[in-house]
Amino acid sequence: MIPRYSRPVAADIWSPETRYRIWFEIEAHAASAMAELGTIPQAAAEAIWAKGRDAKFDAERIDEIERTTKHDVIAFLTHMAEIVGEEARFLHQGMTSSDVLDTCLSVQLARSADLLIEDVDLVLAALKRRAIEHKLTPTLGRSHGIHAEPTTFGLKLAGHYAEFVRARRRLVEARAEIATCAISGAVGTFANVDPRVEAYVAAKMGLEVEPVSTQVIPRDRHAAFFATLGVVASSVERLAVEIRHLQRTEVLEAEEAFDPGQKGSSAMPHKRNPVLTENLTGLARLVRSAVTPALEDVALWHERDISHSSVERGIGPDATVHLDFALRRLAGVMERLLIYPKNMQRNLDHLGGLVHSQRVLLALTQKHLSREGAYAAVQRNAMKVWRGEGRFLDFLNADPEVSGALSPEELGVLFDNAYHYKHVDTVFARVFGE
Repeated sequence: MIPRYSRPVAADIWSPETRYRIWFEIEAHAASAMAELGTIPQAAAEAIWAKGRDAKFDAERIDEIERTTKHDVIAFLTHMAEIVGEEARFLHQGMTSSDVLDTCLSVQLARSADLLIEDVDLVLAALKRRAIEHKLTPTLGRSHGIHAEPTTFGLKLAGHYAEFVRARRRLVEARAEIATCAISGAVGTFANVDPRVEAYVAAKMGLEVEPVSTQVIPRDRHAAFFATLGVVASSVERLAVEIRHLQRTEVLEAEEAFDPGQKGSSAMPHKRNPVLTENLTGLARLVRSAVTPALEDVALWHERDISHSSVERGIGPDATVHLDFALRRLAGVMERLLIYPKNMQRNLDHLGGLVHSQRVLLALTQKHLSREGAYAAVQRNAMKVWRGEGRFLDFLNADPEVSGALSPEELGVLFDNAYHYKHVDTVFARVFGE
């Protein structure tokens, strides 16, 4: 992660200070549980809390120790001994490094998920407001990038809203799956640490007990978590790409807000570029890049190895912080999006009624023409319009086969844009409720 695409509240979850504070809490809660069980003296647990609760853990000192130990958790425990004193010998009783590392990672990912859920709520609020605002704003539907049939801009946004509702649900589920605690000792047998210690630490840290930790929390959980982030990022990109297309000069149905003093190009003063949504496309790619490594981390050797460790130190902060930034940016883009209904209508009219070709096709089939014959009749007149030879309705009225089946009045009715919006209320009720 880099500061340009990071919010401090998201980045702080991954700071050394936060990590060491979580490590301390895991160790101190474990000591409290052991004291209750009589494994260590009560006075030792109290001293650990008293001396560590408000302590400032020195990341540089821990790094210095690790240069000798070549082991980060041992370096931390050594530093803890410098802070706590003699009672530090009761820290980490029966525990292994993964108990601390994996439980800490669960806390960090759960906290990150909480931020991401808040972010999605902001996106949803912006999408709902703009969708209702433009519920009946006529615009073009496009397939393959080509004019298709009329729709409304509100319906476009309602589709994205429904997608982010699913994104939110997936994040909630992913958070629940990742938020587990493992304090089970070497190879996960609890030989030297009572399972009740694990339950105590889990409750204190807001986690669930991992049913079976083989010394590590199974990485299928992490794979599912990062896969969810990848899907959410793809939803971000889908909306960003839509805006980028709509902002193209020859389309210009919507565009990002352009602030006073903003510059679009170092060379061309006239430029207003979709830079925010282009950033979102790039950030989505970064988030998705975490998915494959997370999947590959599932297959660890036997009860544990650390091939996953270097991966997660990178993808944990990068994927969560980048997605947090992207969602916040997307919410802002949608809140301030400039929308141009007149340009939408201009584009609707651009092909002279070709967008109503299906209605004409269906009407002809109702007049006893075969579907193949009706299709051919509509298409041959439509192709004249594509070649710039005239207006669609004029060609239809002049075509003997078409005019022999449909009167000018009947044809005219088929060119009503409002026909396509008759079920907008039904879709909105499905998406937003009655």
